[in-house]
Amino acid sequence: MLLWSALFLAAAIRASPVLFGPRILPPQGAAVVRLGTSNPHEYPSVQSAVDALPQDSTTQSIFIYPGTYSEAVYINRTGPTYVFGYTWDTSTWTENEVTITRYAAKNTTGSDDASGTVRVHKDQFAMYNLNLVNTFGENPDNGQALALSAYGNEQGYYGVSLKSYQDTLLANTGTQFYSHSYIEGVVDFIFGQEGRAFITKSRIASAGPGCVTASGRDSATNPALYVLDQCEIVLADDAESGTSGKVYLGRPWHDYAAVAIQRSFLGDQLNPAGWSVWDPPPNENIDHVTFVEYQNYGPGQWNSQRANFSTLLTTSAEDAPYTIGSVLGSDYLSWVDQRYL
Repeated sequence: MLLWSALFLAAAIRASPVLFGPRILPPQGAAVVRLGTSNPHEYPSVQSAVDALPQDSTTQSIFIYPGTYSEAVYINRTGPTYVFGYTWDTSTWTENEVTITRYAAKNTTGSDDASGTVRVHKDQFAMYNLNLVNTFGENPDNGQALALSAYGNEQGYYGVSLKSYQDTLLANTGTQFYSHSYIEGVVDFIFGQEGRAFITKSRIASAGPGCVTASGRDSATNPALYVLDQCEIVLADDAESGTSGKVYLGRPWHDYAAVAIQRSFLGDQLNPAGWSVWDPPPNENIDHVTFVEYQNYGPGQWNSQRANFSTLLTTSAEDAPYTIGSVLGSDYLSWVDQRYL
């Protein structure tokens, strides 16, 4: 843990010598990816660079020069790994110059996970300033199509942009941190079964009618929890017409679904009920759900029409909001990049 932390922070400092400055040169020792390269010391695709990393416990990094890379990427090496995208502003996704894109869905790949543009199946991983896109779009027949499939502990995502239609982000297992990022979709676009994800200071954008989250927590002992903290929950700039009033913060994939929305701006695209049941009935899955809101603001904030299976937390001691430490563990400072807290 301590070795990972020291190496991770050293690499971050090398990659960005000032707080939230540009990152336009590779960190020392990084595998370099560049479109159309003829340099024998560089790689023409992200996956080729991943495959070239030693499959051992050493700490490794990848730096990607600007461009659109049309490929599927799978990362599962043992050692700590981080991926940096070229950018002039590390504080945001809006200046990202690297995009990885794929057209794939569950009905052609065989599973949600396999449809992911990028699949990260490992512990101790970080990604900075990449756009991940799945262009499959709306399809009534198995239209699930992931931008990112994340399985693992101590995963951090900083200044990333994730775009798809249904099931954009599968935060499925382990502890995960997302900050200064953008997540766009329509249907259940933040979902999973056992992961604990803390998403903060990010924009969550609905591109059409549907639910933002779909928690698959299936028992009282399942650790799954999604916390959206200090986020903007709004319409996407190119949202389908008629979307306003037809967006929900979440619906329960299973009976023990757990999602908290706190200290966030809620736009007027939200239906006043805020939360939805699973459709079609009778699979409502609301027996033991934990859907909570705390100190949110904006036109979509808590009102008298909220679903009766959701809860508004107060400021009393027993109703304290979810802290990053309570979600990710007391040792989170050893692996979360503190610039993004």
